[in-house]
Amino acid sequence: MLDFEECDRARIRRDAAYDGRFFTGVRTTGIYCRPVCPARHAHSKNVEYFPSAAAAEAAGYRPCLRCRPETAPFSPAWKGSLATVERAMRLVNEGALDDAGIDALAERLGVGTRHLSRLFKKHVGASPTQVAQTVRVQRAKRMVDNTDLPMTAIALAAGFGSLRRFNTYLPLSTGARRPRSGGQATPR
Repeated sequence: MLDFEECDRARIRRDAAYDGRFFTGVRTTGIYCRPVCPARHAHSKNVEYFPSAAAAEAAGYRPCLRCRPETAPFSPAWKGSLATVERAMRLVNEGALDDAGIDALAERLGVGTRHLSRLFKKHVGASPTQVAQTVRVQRAKRMVDNTDLPMTAIALAAGFGSLRRFNTYLPLSTGARRPRSGGQATPR
């Protein structure tokens, strides 16, 4: 719950530590602002405080054109393209690329396939496919360690399309060499 006195002090001081933590609705103007807004302070009797920009808008306030509260810290607009990548990473971790391709993921995010690939290169340093492959391998390793399932079941549950695809990637990620003519795999 927001403490009126604490929010009021932060608003009057224009305390940057509170930026994004609450929003000020000014009853006389119908505008809501960030605590760091450079506009002249409204009288305390004419303001109310909200925990989010959405709550202020739901109460009938419109965003200030000076401080742009819709771009407050930690909002998707403030994060820019990183917000899209974070959402994509969540979807990839949930298995979005296990059943569908990058085109479907990009469409789900509302961006183009090439743009999504550029964003991943910029923010993650790898393509969406490489990230998905790493997620699958990590999922498979956990299942190998924590279950007694057969390898085929682990491969399919981890998101690999087949045991052959699983066998291609798992040794490469563990650093093991492929066995020579029936011998055991050796670590590098």
